[in-house]
Amino acid sequence: MFSFPTAAVVFGVVFLAELPDKTALAGLVLGARFRASYVFAGIAAAFAIHVALAVAAGSVLTLLPQRPLQAVVGVLFLGGALLLFRESRKNPEAEEAESVRTPASTSFWRVAGSGFMLILVAEFGDLTQIMTANLAARYDDPLSVAVGAVLALWAVAGVGVLGGKALMKRVPLRVISRVAALLMLVLAGFSFYEAISG
Repeated sequence: MFSFPTAAVVFGVVFLAELPDKTALAGLVLGARFRASYVFAGIAAAFAIHVALAVAAGSVLTLLPQRPLQAVVGVLFLGGALLLFRESRKNPEAEEAESVRTPASTSFWRVAGSGFMLILVAEFGDLTQIMTANLAARYDDPLSVAVGAVLALWAVAGVGVLGGKALMKRVPLRVISRVAALLMLVLAGFSFYEAISG
Protein backbone atom coordinates (compact mmCIF):
# COMPACT_ATOMS: atom_id res chain seq x y z
CA MET A 1 0.00 0.00 0.00
CA PHE A 2 1.33 3.43 -0.95
CA SER A 3 2.19 5.85 1.88
CA PHE A 4 2.39 9.57 1.04
CA PRO A 5 4.27 10.46 4.29
CA THR A 6 6.93 7.82 3.57
CA ALA A 7 7.30 8.96 -0.04
CA ALA A 8 7.57 12.59 1.14
CA VAL A 9 10.30 11.80 3.68
CA VAL A 10 12.22 9.78 1.09
CA PHE A 11 11.81 12.57 -1.46
CA GLY A 12 13.19 15.19 0.94
CA VAL A 13 16.16 13.16 2.10
CA VAL A 14 17.17 11.91 -1.36
CA PHE A 15 16.64 15.34 -2.98
CA LEU A 16 18.88 17.09 -0.46
CA ALA A 17 21.53 14.38 -0.64
CA GLU A 18 21.63 14.34 -4.46
CA LEU A 19 21.47 18.11 -5.08
CA PRO A 20 25.14 18.80 -4.27
CA ASP A 21 26.27 15.62 -6.04
CA LYS A 22 28.51 15.61 -9.11
CA THR A 23 25.70 14.25 -11.27
CA ALA A 24 23.67 17.43 -10.79
CA LEU A 25 26.67 19.32 -12.18
CA ALA A 26 26.97 16.83 -15.03
CA GLY A 27 23.30 17.39 -15.87
CA LEU A 28 23.89 21.12 -15.76
CA VAL A 29 26.82 20.84 -18.18
CA LEU A 30 24.98 18.54 -20.60
CA GLY A 31 21.83 20.69 -20.36
CA ALA A 32 23.82 23.80 -21.26
CA ARG A 33 25.22 22.12 -24.38
CA PHE A 34 22.29 20.07 -25.67
CA ARG A 35 18.52 20.03 -25.83
CA ALA A 36 17.26 19.79 -22.23
CA SER A 37 14.51 17.24 -22.95
CA TYR A 38 17.02 14.85 -24.57
CA VAL A 39 19.42 15.11 -21.65
CA PHE A 40 16.64 14.70 -19.09
CA ALA A 41 15.25 11.59 -20.83
CA GLY A 42 18.58 9.79 -20.58
CA ILE A 43 19.26 10.86 -17.00
CA ALA A 44 15.72 9.98 -15.87
CA ALA A 45 15.96 6.47 -17.33
CA ALA A 46 19.29 5.84 -15.58
CA PHE A 47 17.94 7.07 -12.24
CA ALA A 48 14.88 4.80 -12.57
CA ILE A 49 17.18 1.79 -12.97
CA HIS A 50 19.27 2.84 -9.96
CA VAL A 51 16.20 3.23 -7.75
CA ALA A 52 14.85 -0.18 -8.80
CA LEU A 53 18.19 -1.81 -7.87
CA ALA A 54 18.39 0.08 -4.57
CA VAL A 55 14.84 -0.76 -3.52
CA ALA A 56 15.40 -4.42 -4.40
CA ALA A 57 18.56 -4.47 -2.26
CA GLY A 58 16.74 -2.72 0.60
CA SER A 59 13.88 -5.19 0.40
CA VAL A 60 16.34 -8.06 0.83
CA LEU A 61 17.68 -6.33 3.96
CA THR A 62 14.21 -6.45 5.53
CA LEU A 63 14.59 -10.24 5.79
CA LEU A 64 17.15 -9.72 8.59
CA PRO A 65 15.99 -9.68 12.24
CA GLN A 66 14.64 -6.22 13.13
CA ARG A 67 17.13 -5.07 15.81
CA PRO A 68 20.30 -5.95 13.87
CA LEU A 69 18.72 -4.48 10.72
CA GLN A 70 18.09 -1.15 12.47
CA ALA A 71 21.67 -1.12 13.75
CA VAL A 72 23.02 -1.74 10.22
CA VAL A 73 20.74 0.94 8.77
CA GLY A 74 21.84 3.36 11.50
CA VAL A 75 25.52 2.75 10.74
CA LEU A 76 24.89 3.26 7.01
CA PHE A 77 22.99 6.51 7.61
CA LEU A 78 25.78 7.69 9.92
CA GLY A 79 28.35 6.87 7.24
CA GLY A 80 26.30 8.73 4.66
CA ALA A 81 26.08 11.78 6.93
CA LEU A 82 29.87 11.76 7.39
CA LEU A 83 30.38 11.52 3.62
CA LEU A 84 28.07 14.48 3.06
CA PHE A 85 29.87 16.56 5.70
CA ARG A 86 33.17 15.69 3.99
CA GLU A 87 31.75 16.68 0.58
CA SER A 88 30.54 20.00 2.02
CA ARG A 89 34.14 20.90 2.87
CA LYS A 90 35.41 20.48 -0.71
CA ASN A 91 36.41 23.43 -2.85
CA PRO A 92 33.43 24.38 -5.08
CA GLU A 93 35.71 25.75 -7.83
CA ALA A 94 37.35 22.32 -8.17
CA GLU A 95 33.96 20.68 -8.64
CA GLU A 96 32.96 23.13 -11.36
CA ALA A 97 36.19 22.42 -13.21
CA GLU A 98 35.17 18.78 -13.81
CA SER A 99 34.37 18.28 -17.47
CA VAL A 100 31.82 15.98 -19.02
CA ARG A 101 32.48 14.09 -22.25
CA THR A 102 29.98 15.20 -24.85
CA PRO A 103 28.60 13.29 -27.83
CA ALA A 104 29.68 14.18 -31.36
CA SER A 105 26.08 14.32 -32.66
CA THR A 106 23.06 16.10 -31.19
CA SER A 107 20.47 13.47 -32.12
CA PHE A 108 18.05 12.31 -29.42
CA TRP A 109 19.65 8.87 -29.09
CA ARG A 110 23.20 10.23 -28.86
CA VAL A 111 22.39 12.92 -26.30
CA ALA A 112 20.01 10.79 -24.22
CA GLY A 113 22.46 7.89 -24.43
CA SER A 114 25.29 10.07 -23.15
CA GLY A 115 23.20 11.27 -20.21
CA PHE A 116 22.04 7.73 -19.50
CA MET A 117 25.54 6.21 -19.54
CA LEU A 118 27.03 9.05 -17.52
CA ILE A 119 24.48 8.69 -14.72
CA LEU A 120 24.38 4.90 -14.89
CA VAL A 121 28.13 4.69 -14.31
CA ALA A 122 28.56 7.67 -11.98
CA GLU A 123 25.67 6.78 -9.66
CA PHE A 124 26.36 3.05 -9.30
CA GLY A 125 27.02 2.50 -5.59
CA ASP A 126 26.65 6.24 -4.98
CA LEU A 127 25.52 7.64 -1.64
CA THR A 128 21.92 8.22 -2.77
CA GLN A 129 21.62 4.69 -4.12
CA ILE A 130 22.86 3.29 -0.80
CA MET A 131 20.58 5.69 1.05
CA THR A 132 17.59 4.55 -1.02
CA ALA A 133 18.36 0.93 -0.13
CA ASN A 134 18.55 1.96 3.56
CA LEU A 135 15.23 3.76 3.35
CA ALA A 136 13.62 0.74 1.66
CA ALA A 137 14.91 -1.44 4.51
CA ARG A 138 13.84 1.05 7.17
CA TYR A 139 10.29 1.61 5.98
CA ASP A 140 9.65 -1.84 4.43
CA ASP A 141 7.49 -0.07 1.84
CA PRO A 142 9.21 -0.54 -1.54
CA LEU A 143 6.61 1.30 -3.63
CA SER A 144 6.56 4.45 -1.47
CA VAL A 145 10.35 4.53 -1.22
CA ALA A 146 10.76 3.97 -4.97
CA VAL A 147 8.29 6.72 -5.88
CA GLY A 148 9.83 9.20 -3.42
CA ALA A 149 13.39 8.42 -4.49
CA VAL A 150 12.81 8.45 -8.24
CA LEU A 151 10.82 11.71 -8.06
CA ALA A 152 13.59 13.29 -5.96
CA LEU A 153 16.29 12.19 -8.41
CA TRP A 154 14.24 13.38 -11.37
CA ALA A 155 13.67 16.72 -9.63
CA VAL A 156 17.41 17.13 -9.07
CA ALA A 157 18.05 16.19 -12.69
CA GLY A 158 15.48 18.78 -13.77
CA VAL A 159 17.08 21.43 -11.57
CA GLY A 160 20.50 20.53 -12.93
CA VAL A 161 19.43 20.47 -16.56
CA LEU A 162 17.23 23.56 -16.50
CA GLY A 163 18.73 25.94 -14.02
CA GLY A 164 21.17 24.51 -11.53
CA LYS A 165 23.60 27.37 -11.87
CA ALA A 166 20.99 29.95 -10.79
CA LEU A 167 20.05 27.88 -7.71
CA MET A 168 23.66 27.36 -6.72
CA LYS A 169 24.25 31.12 -6.88
CA ARG A 170 21.49 31.59 -4.28
CA VAL A 171 22.06 28.54 -2.05
CA PRO A 172 25.67 27.41 -1.52
CA LEU A 173 26.39 23.71 -2.10
CA ARG A 174 27.91 23.54 1.37
CA VAL A 175 24.63 24.55 2.99
CA ILE A 176 22.68 21.98 0.98
CA SER A 177 25.19 19.24 1.83
CA ARG A 178 25.12 20.07 5.53
CA VAL A 179 21.31 20.10 5.70
CA ALA A 180 21.22 16.68 4.01
CA ALA A 181 23.89 15.39 6.41
CA LEU A 182 21.89 16.60 9.41
CA LEU A 183 18.78 14.83 8.11
CA MET A 184 20.80 11.64 7.74
CA LEU A 185 22.11 12.02 11.31
CA VAL A 186 18.53 12.27 12.56
CA LEU A 187 17.58 9.13 10.62
CA ALA A 188 20.67 7.34 12.02
CA GLY A 189 19.60 8.36 15.53
CA PHE A 190 16.10 6.95 15.02
CA SER A 191 17.53 3.71 13.64
CA PHE A 192 19.92 3.31 16.60
CA TYR A 193 17.09 4.06 19.04
CA GLU A 194 14.93 1.36 17.44
CA ALA A 195 17.86 -1.08 17.47
CA ILE A 196 18.45 -0.50 21.19
CA SER A 197 14.85 -0.31 22.35
CA GLY A 198 13.75 -3.25 20.20
